[in-house]
Amino acid sequence: MNRQRTVPVAAAGLASTLLLAACGSSSDNASSASPGNAAPVATASSAPATSAPADSGDSGSGDMAMAATTMLMAKDMGGGMGSMVTDDKGMTLYRSDKDQSKPSMSMCTGECANTWMPVMAKGDVQAMGVEKNLLGSVDRSDGMKQLTLGGWPLYRCIGDTKAGQMNGQGKDDKWFAVTPSGKKSAMKGMEGMQGMEG
Repeated sequence: MNRQRTVPVAAAGLASTLLLAACGSSSDNASSASPGNAAPVATASSAPATSAPADSGDSGSGDMAMAATTMLMAKDMGGGMGSMVTDDKGMTLYRSDKDQSKPSMSMCTGECANTWMPVMAKGDVQAMGVEKNLLGSVDRSDGMKQLTLGGWPLYRCIGDTKAGQMNGQGKDDKWFAVTPSGKKSAMKGMEGMQGMEG
């Protein structure tokens, strides 16, 4: 009887561990090739990034995973952590220290982009609690337009499966949740936060 209970619990624990590790698996997979032509950052109010496919959710461009959003929102994560930026589904958005903000440039291609999904605009992106003049876009080397905040390209972590999770925070010492001003979150770790919903 006890043995039958142990097997499902062990399987659930293994699945949970794999999801939590997902965002940390990109350190050796990020392409070192030089990025494509970076476009000057255009504010969403004057030139919104609208060339991404208008779909109902996540989609792919070739082998690359991507996330699409209609809104960037500032969300109080609670516990004294302050506000972070989420997409229209409440999923935490991240930036990478390997990228550039002036000029905007994404260094996350290939396998990296399957773990850290580039965030694309779905229609005219709205801002709630985020200064619209900080919104822009950058042309990726794969030809897609990626949303930027304060010049930094934005991503979703594949290891975040629920709104409000921040499993990618601090991964590889280069991935950080992004604040409404485009800065990276200074929080060190997210132990105990993985199940948080918002």
